[in-house]
Amino acid sequence: MKFTAVGDMIIQQRIYKEYKGYEELAPFIKQGDARFFNLETTLNRAGEACGSEFSGGTYIRTNPEVLEDIKPFGFNMTSFNNNHALDFSYEGLYKTLEAVEKSGFVHAGVGRNLDEAASPAYLETANGRVALIAVNSSFEPSMMAGVQSPRYPGRAGINGIRVNTHIELPKGDLEIIKRIARDTKINAETEIVRAEGYRDALPEDEAEFGALRFKAGDTAKVVTKVNPKDLERVKKAIYEAQFQADYIIISVHSHQLSGDKKESPSEFLQEFAHFCIDNGANAIVGHGPHLLRPIEIYKECPIFYSLGDFVLQLYSVESAPQDFFEKQTLLAAESTVHELLKKRSKGFTVGLMEDRRMFISVIPLWETEGGKLKKLTLLPIEMKMDGAKSDIGLPRISKDPEVLRYLAEMSEPYGTEITAGDDGLLHCKW
Repeated sequence: MKFTAVGDMIIQQRIYKEYKGYEELAPFIKQGDARFFNLETTLNRAGEACGSEFSGGTYIRTNPEVLEDIKPFGFNMTSFNNNHALDFSYEGLYKTLEAVEKSGFVHAGVGRNLDEAASPAYLETANGRVALIAVNSSFEPSMMAGVQSPRYPGRAGINGIRVNTHIELPKGDLEIIKRIARDTKINAETEIVRAEGYRDALPEDEAEFGALRFKAGDTAKVVTKVNPKDLERVKKAIYEAQFQADYIIISVHSHQLSGDKKESPSEFLQEFAHFCIDNGANAIVGHGPHLLRPIEIYKECPIFYSLGDFVLQLYSVESAPQDFFEKQTLLAAESTVHELLKKRSKGFTVGLMEDRRMFISVIPLWETEGGKLKKLTLLPIEMKMDGAKSDIGLPRISKDPEVLRYLAEMSEPYGTEITAGDDGLLHCKW
């Protein structure tokens, strides 16, 4: 079987019919039996749904007709399980869900309850049945879908994987944290609740400082682990998909990083990707940070820690709720979106739309046999950063050698060698 995928599609305006990117990219994308993209927008008309108190950053919304503009690229699988899924509250989520269902794209990761959101979705192809499971680690807690019970319906939302975080410190430093906590009484409310019997006592080698949890360790470091209940839910979905499908793709939306570089995937994400493959998944397609992250081949299965962007139209917001304006101390009744975005970007000098890394990416084409990777090639692409407003943020083939240098350098520590071929593609060895 063959597969293609891209990362974040932040699409907020129609794509004109004569767009040359269709004829450049569609033939490569359509080589895959399954062809995935991350739909990073909500689909509802202006004024149809209220803005949430929170958003994924920009309040992202566009009209459902853009799905028709996506189809010429050749995609057939998607998920909108990302940090923007509830930008326009539950009404916006329901509208998006309805539009995606009508579009014919196979989708997973968002549902009317947690069982629906967590369940695999299936694509029928001439060469086999493909399962898609979609998870998200970067979300507001209230975005998590709820479980159905005998008397109450489940809550609509996403299939989230919650991350448990603690900080390890040498014992001497841990004692300093405990002393400061005692002196400031920052944990007073928590300790009252604990005394009332609603929280367990802390072990001697642990400490709290407000929302932060510390544990004794040999060195100072941040430790992140996926919530065990969420791991078990994903494992169960993979188990079901093994019975129903020939190949299993896990879509992972994750912003978290390790160290001090946005390109470095978090500790828990690497462990989670390996966990999924150990339990029967065949490929991990990551997205979220809006730039490329390393490619790893684990047990003959590809892990794309992030495929970056495919469409990036953050300056194409036509209207926004008051909550968005308030973040920039503006009033929606008095200010334009132009003023809003100009102020947020400090005169269009900072932010994702001003960072070249967000505008370069690759489209992988991987070939498998018996669920195992046999060949992996990459098509370099870049999105327009300037020019006509109708072209900004749209992808075309790239011949910039920086794409190869950038991706090869970060993937080399993961055992993946990437070289340029005479065919304009990048070729992977492992």
